[in-house]
Amino acid sequence: MTIIHPLQSNLSREITRSSSQRSSMDEVKSGQRKIRDEGSRDLSSETVQKLILQSQEAKKKAYCPYSQFRVGAALLTVDNVVFTGCNVENACYNLGICAERVAISKAVSEGYKNFKAIAVASDVKDHMVSPCGGCRQFIREFGTDWDVYLSHPDGTYRKMTVEELLPFSFGPEDLSKKRVAH
Repeated sequence: MTIIHPLQSNLSREITRSSSQRSSMDEVKSGQRKIRDEGSRDLSSETVQKLILQSQEAKKKAYCPYSQFRVGAALLTVDNVVFTGCNVENACYNLGICAERVAISKAVSEGYKNFKAIAVASDVKDHMVSPCGGCRQFIREFGTDWDVYLSHPDGTYRKMTVEELLPFSFGPEDLSKKRVAH
């Protein structure tokens, strides 16, 4: 199912407050923010908007001198902790890393492996940029039943599940399935 909502401008002001000010998204540790959403995986509209805003803020930190294609991601754990990431390019092109993988790697390095959602932001106006194939597989490693929010710079977004993003996927559970003998 596709859901598109615009962001509220007052949330934009809230997310850009200096780190010395406290809001409902208090900084917990370096690179981590807490979002208060006590519900199930179905996130409130306000939580989705905050997550998209955080992905847009992360995009501003992108290091992309070669492509000039900024991408930001904000990953929400089941414990309501947010990890952000941006793309980081390299002169040896294939050594760059996408925003989605940066955010997930930061979360895993801090002990988090269960996620509710990830929001992805870029500067493209005409359509919503989707994670690349490698990122889809990387996201899928952590399950198929969580949400991906693809967003426009104006805050409108499309909600998908990981399963919809990468149907008929290969995951960790496939490694333990019975195989034919050689």
